[in-house]
Amino acid sequence: MLINLQDISKTIGAKNLYQRLDLMIQPGEKVGLIGRNGIGKTTLLGIMDGSDKDFGGTIERRRGLVIASTAQEHHGLGKQVVLEYILENLPEYGHLKHVIERHPETMGDDMELIAEYTDALGRFAELGYYDIEERAQNELSAFGLKPEHWNGPLEHLSGGQKRFVELVKVTLSEADLALIDEPTNHMDYVAKAAFIEWMKSYQQAVVVITHDRDVLAEVDRIVEIKDHDSVSFKGNYAAYLKQNTQSTQSGVEQYEIAQRTLENLQKQLQSVRAKKAGSSKNPNPFVPMERRLLKQYNELAAKTVKPSFWIDQESMSEMKGKVVEKYDKYKAKNIRMGVKGEHDTRRLVDVEGLSLGYTEPLFRNVNFSLSVGERIELHGRNGAGKSTLVKAICATAAGSTMEPKIFGGLINLDAKLTIGVYEQEIDERFLGMQLGAAVMAIHQEHNIAVNDQRVRQLLSDYLFDPTLDFKLEIRYLSGGQKARFQLIAMLCHNPNLLILDEPTNHLDLPSIEELEKTLVAYTGAILYISHDSYFIKNLGGESITLEAAVD
Repeated sequence: MLINLQDISKTIGAKNLYQRLDLMIQPGEKVGLIGRNGIGKTTLLGIMDGSDKDFGGTIERRRGLVIASTAQEHHGLGKQVVLEYILENLPEYGHLKHVIERHPETMGDDMELIAEYTDALGRFAELGYYDIEERAQNELSAFGLKPEHWNGPLEHLSGGQKRFVELVKVTLSEADLALIDEPTNHMDYVAKAAFIEWMKSYQQAVVVITHDRDVLAEVDRIVEIKDHDSVSFKGNYAAYLKQNTQSTQSGVEQYEIAQRTLENLQKQLQSVRAKKAGSSKNPNPFVPMERRLLKQYNELAAKTVKPSFWIDQESMSEMKGKVVEKYDKYKAKNIRMGVKGEHDTRRLVDVEGLSLGYTEPLFRNVNFSLSVGERIELHGRNGAGKSTLVKAICATAAGSTMEPKIFGGLINLDAKLTIGVYEQEIDERFLGMQLGAAVMAIHQEHNIAVNDQRVRQLLSDYLFDPTLDFKLEIRYLSGGQKARFQLIAMLCHNPNLLILDEPTNHLDLPSIEELEKTLVAYTGAILYISHDSYFIKNLGGESITLEAAVD
């Protein structure tokens, strides 16, 4: 056992995250941590690594346990040199280096300082820090980062490159337990394959928060946070789906039996109370019967809480009849994406011989067309120009100044083209706005009449609390909440072309499947960028590969 969490309880404001949660991590195991957005997954990692101490319950850690955590954000650290960032975050490195460098200048004949200096030299060697800079460079190089990346500031790295820096930090920490939060967001397909290979070959234990099904396919165990507790499923994603389907069907049956029992007890109570009221005997023989039934009802009602039910689409397709009806009756609420489309087949986008870039082309001679009802996946490494091509199409449609430069070829668009865009980052102008006001502003920008009631209904459809979240500033939304806000913005004006840039980042599994289900049924055109192999398989369409231009 590395770490054992027992009876963990945690609240944030008025929100209760866990009640009596238990979780044990064993040496060397790879654990995928999943759960709906806002359920408390990242908070749980903070409790495990000791950065969050405001919780109830107990944690037992193996003696000498070393835990390393990855950072999701690097606020205020953008100017820091990458190599310095890694070294300064290694266990004891900063303190030991300070002692080794500073004590010789001040210790003189002070035996206490001399002892500290001697101990620091020994500990520095024990941790293998004398060649740590060279090892860090080798690890960074293995992930494709070059010397200009090592010696440059963090802010010059892409999102995927920053994830690799965090993995190098974890690797060099020689931690017994690595806690990793959404590692593959912003990674391309090559980088994601490198991460998965790293995770499989890493000898120590890993707990990874992810809804990336390619990653979950490689773990030993999946732990789901739901209903204020954790549920463990042995095996990978495929095994989880089978076990989850079985446990959910059983849970639905048990919940329905409890509901029927409560209904019967309620009827019996009503009957006994009617008889009690009509009885003239003293003592009244129906009083103890009423007390007994009321006690039974209250005890059962207290422990009958509706669980969160979710079954994946593929497993659902194998279920029949009353089983499906029961599940539909009790299943967990999911996002409701109201989209319309078009039913003609006219061509919306023509890209002919396009060479596009900034000071020089990122790619050359790209050709494709996109008609109503068609799907195209833009495939390529990060930096190949996928997002740049999307920006060029959007700028052409809006008739605005195009930041990227066309070096050759052209982009032709249908006169009636309307585009809905799902971007990786929310426009900064929304960050300081309250959620309700931002949703209203988006509709007004498209000259769509909207009132307070309609905005609150939209928030409810996308799993926001229409009262509590209405005045929440966009900057304070979780990653999943920001993703759902992006979906509202993309669909509000009924576009006939959807452009999606990594739409599954930050969404939980039920929301990803609901997004896929809606997009499959969408009758307009879709141009998308994704490194989620499950999403690509389900959405389909032609794949257009962008490759770096070669002079």
